[in-house]
Amino acid sequence: MNILVVGLGLIGGSLCKALKKYTYHTVTGCDLNHDIENAALRDVALDNVFDGSFEGYDLIIIALFPQGSEMFFKENAPKISKNTLITDVCGIKGEFSDRMKAIAEANGLRYVGIHPMAGKEFGGYYNSTADLFVKANFIIAPFEDSDEKDTELLKNVATEIGAGKIVVTSPENHDKMIAYTSQLAHIVSSAYVKSPELGLECGFSGGSFQDMTRIATMNEKMWTDLFMQNRENLQYELDTLIANLNKYSEALKSGDKDKMKALIAEGRELKEENLRHRVGQPN
Repeated sequence: MNILVVGLGLIGGSLCKALKKYTYHTVTGCDLNHDIENAALRDVALDNVFDGSFEGYDLIIIALFPQGSEMFFKENAPKISKNTLITDVCGIKGEFSDRMKAIAEANGLRYVGIHPMAGKEFGGYYNSTADLFVKANFIIAPFEDSDEKDTELLKNVATEIGAGKIVVTSPENHDKMIAYTSQLAHIVSSAYVKSPELGLECGFSGGSFQDMTRIATMNEKMWTDLFMQNRENLQYELDTLIANLNKYSEALKSGDKDKMKALIAEGRELKEENLRHRVGQPN
């Protein structure tokens, strides 16, 4: 295929590198920072730098923040070859995907969103890698009336770049689940590092501290956009977490060892059951 990747940050840059390493597709890249485009050419992450023409692409992958993705697509959709498949890598779907689909259909294009569940603490092209998606979960979020061929095409791309479990779900279910598995974790990490003890942790921290604080370095502009576009699902998960945390707090305040032991056991049993379920799931 002839593929255009718009935005050469961590995900976009990694997609280019993965496509060049693992496939025979022709990859063109586009970024506002021309130094990044030139770096990608030097890294052989691209075959070509975007020349301003949207003609002749089989697949266009928009790898920008949600607001930027929608703006870019709305501005440029009339210039894109008819019947081109458009996708985005945003961590939000739902109403965002509805708007992207409307733009696509108004311009004779096809749209199906994806969400590679891969990332790092730090973004940007210079942190990108060809192996970022290897064994990573990969979500495809078509609509009920999407062409199955488009879903299969995106499945093939995911497989080619090394994705592990590929999940096909609705845009609405994507947002419901991501509120719990991703967005809530980012809020918890951001809140966790606000303890006054943070500056004194050196020499006292281990793997649990690193796990809890790793994603606190998230980009505030992008994640605010993601949180606000999924606020109802995220609010539900945050309220559920706070209610559960209050149970532990009450056990501490009352010195109730039996209650604390029961709460910990309940959490352990739930996670053990979750692990057993994951082991039985096919990739």
